[in-house]
Amino acid sequence: MTQAVAPIPKMKLAEKLRYGAEAAGFFTLIGLFRILGLDGASAFGGFLGRHVFYRTSASTRARINLRAAYPEKTDVEIEAIVLEMWDNLGRTVAEYAHLDKLSIHGPDPRIEAHLEHGDSAMATGKGVLFASAHFANWEVMAFVAAQHGYEGGEVYRPLNNPYVDRWMVRQRMKNGTEDQIAKGARGTRRIFTLLRGGKSIFLLVDQKTGEGVPAPFFGRDAMTTPAPAAFALKLGALIVPASNERLNGSRFRVTLHPPVEFAPTGDSERDTLALTVEINKRLEELVRQRPSQWLWIHRRWPKPGDKPRTRRGLEAQALAGAGVRVERDGSSLT
Repeated sequence: MTQAVAPIPKMKLAEKLRYGAEAAGFFTLIGLFRILGLDGASAFGGFLGRHVFYRTSASTRARINLRAAYPEKTDVEIEAIVLEMWDNLGRTVAEYAHLDKLSIHGPDPRIEAHLEHGDSAMATGKGVLFASAHFANWEVMAFVAAQHGYEGGEVYRPLNNPYVDRWMVRQRMKNGTEDQIAKGARGTRRIFTLLRGGKSIFLLVDQKTGEGVPAPFFGRDAMTTPAPAAFALKLGALIVPASNERLNGSRFRVTLHPPVEFAPTGDSERDTLALTVEINKRLEELVRQRPSQWLWIHRRWPKPGDKPRTRRGLEAQALAGAGVRVERDGSSLT
């Protein structure tokens, strides 16, 4: 049984007016993008990204993150990455008006797919977690999996605006899986059900979370969700990294990579942290292949003084404070 689109929650009049005004502006822009057609909208979105979004303060955060991740790169190289990142983000925003046209099928497919490792993982009969990040147009990964026949659900973080969020969910359902799983307790139960049944879960695991654990990412600890590692360890599910690359305009290449290899020790807390480290390692490798395709504007790394908000995160931090650290190869050292 798939999860239905959640109803609009009850709101106070002030909230209705505020969210309604935001939604009106958003849907006006979407209407313009729809009129332009997929290629025209993508090109116009890229123009906005390079000439408008690029000039915002978020570019400063991207430069700071890039210099920390790539100390060997020159300012010119960093700026080129930031500019292409904004081009990609602008295109992605515009392409939301045309998600129904992004497919691996038809006489002129928009997506090139390399899914051999996914087929092998699904053939085991185990549950499979397809773990990806905000690469290119990040909606494409779940579309490819669903169109190829992988049964399962897509995990998403609900938007603050309920009207826009409801529209987004319906857009994803048109061309991807109908099982849209909002993050939360109910969503966790649904994930367990699907993985136990040998189905697949599609999720992005590259955002900072206060409920996460500190795990290395580009040489610095980043607060990372331990959920994929916890699911895999508890249910014996496989974790298959997925990447997406914008080839030209609104055309993409999705690649599924070999599953993350990990041998549990039986210590649940250390195993969860070590496997999370390994997932970050694999994602970092994918980002490094073409860094301009990833969103460097994320607040991915904590500021000084930030504290984990969960017991697991505090215990992981305590392990590090006690002199137990997890290396990039997943091993624990004392």
